[in-house]
This record gives sequence, C-alpha cells and structure tokens, in this order.
Amino acid sequence: MKDHMSTNTNGGHSRIDGATVDIDGVLFDIDDTLVDLKTAMDKTVRHASAEHAPGLSEEQWIEYTHLYSKDPLGHYDRFLSGELSFVEQRLQRIRHAHKSVHGSLLDDESLFVWNRAYEKTLPIHFVAFDDVATLLDALEAAGIAYGAVSNNVEAYQRIKLDKAGLQRVEALVGTDTVDCPKPDPQIFHEGARQLGTEPARTMYVGDNLLVDAEGSTAAGLVGVWLSRPGVVGTPGPDDREFDGPTIGSLDEIPAMLGLVNSGYKAS
Repeated sequence: MKDHMSTNTNGGHSRIDGATVDIDGVLFDIDDTLVDLKTAMDKTVRHASAEHAPGLSEEQWIEYTHLYSKDPLGHYDRFLSGELSFVEQRLQRIRHAHKSVHGSLLDDESLFVWNRAYEKTLPIHFVAFDDVATLLDALEAAGIAYGAVSNNVEAYQRIKLDKAGLQRVEALVGTDTVDCPKPDPQIFHEGARQLGTEPARTMYVGDNLLVDAEGSTAAGLVGVWLSRPGVVGTPGPDDREFDGPTIGSLDEIPAMLGLVNSGYKAS
C-alpha cells in the first residue's frame, strides 16, 4: 500500500495524509473489484468465438481476449454516453478483436450466434475474488455499512452479484439509478445516501484510476485505488499513479480502518 494511509486501533478510524478520517461506510466498484469480470469475459469470449476463429494459437487467443476486455476503441464509453446500446457495444468490441487477430469480419448472422453464446455462458463464470468475503465479514463485525456503485445498469449488476455469491451486498447503485455514470458526483452521493453515511465519511474502492479513485475523491469521498498485481485495470493516461491510497488487495482495507485487532484474518 502506498504511504498515504496509516492505521490506528479504533475501528472505522483512519489517518489519510496525516489527517484522521472517520469511516462509517465503504462503497465498492463491482467489475474487477468485487467480481473477477476479466477472467469471466476471457473464458466466455474464447468459448463463444471458438467456432468463428479456428486455428488461433494460444498467443493469438490471449491477444484476442485482451483486445475485447480492454476495449481500446472505447465502445463501452459510447454505451455510457448513450451512443450505443449495451449489446451494440459488446458486438463492436468483438468485431474489433476478431478482425485484428483473426483477420476476418464477422457477419450479422455470426454476431447473432456469438452474442447468444456469450450471454448464455458469461454468468456461469461470475466469481468473487478470494479477498471479498473475509472483508465483508470484517465490515459487518465492525458495524460498517457497505454497498456497490457501478457503471452498468442496476438490474444487470444485481444478477452479477447474486451469481457471484454476493447477495449480501444489498445497497447497489447503477447508471440507471440516477441517470448518470461515474465519475459524476451524483452516483457516488447516491451510494452514500443508500448507506446512510456522509460522503466525507464514506470510502470508495475501485480498480479504475479515473472514474473510481479520482472520481470518488473529487465527489468528496475517500477514494482508494485497487491495483491488483497481474490484473490489468484501467489506469488512465500514461499509467500515472494515484495521489491517494493505493492497495493491491482488499485484504489491506481492514488495516486501513483499524480492524486488524478485531479477529480479522486475511484471505
């Protein structure tokens, strides 16, 4: 963890850049923060694309799935802005990955077959990261409220959390809840409102530097950037660092909140 936050022995109290901050609630991003979406997408893309991309080597499959998940042309951002539907952004992403690696264009019929296989398969692979359950246990034991704020629609993310075994994450805000995506302050403030906490006393943890860490901080929350080793998130321009707390695992959160002496055991 970067040296922006130190610990004391009172649960829910942290020191950030030398100042004591009381934390009454913790909000999380979902994709690649609570749920390992990257792995789920990689497995699903390979399954759905297998009949359409014969002869790819393992190296090519890695590039294929990487292009889809990283979305270098920003099709998901076009969905967030209302330019594309959710399915349209998905099809644009697979078109780009397929053409870039396989060298051929997927026709409309192939895209229909691919999307049907993708939608059927993806939920099977929704799994929470290993460090999630023990953290939620610790927050519950300490009486610290928690929930999630996501850049996807609420109903879809509710299904994702439930499939991943995270039904206890009850407070959930999606882009359609307040008709705006992160990093708009409204979506973070709605999350705090649902927890019954003040933004300044609410921590937000996410893997995206721009919309999660910097966005929540700008909205008045205590932003924490989760940069998991080996997990390619969305760091932002020039892979710059975050001028705030940065962690490599959710196992670091209890120490940040002073919960390490309350029976917490890391995953």
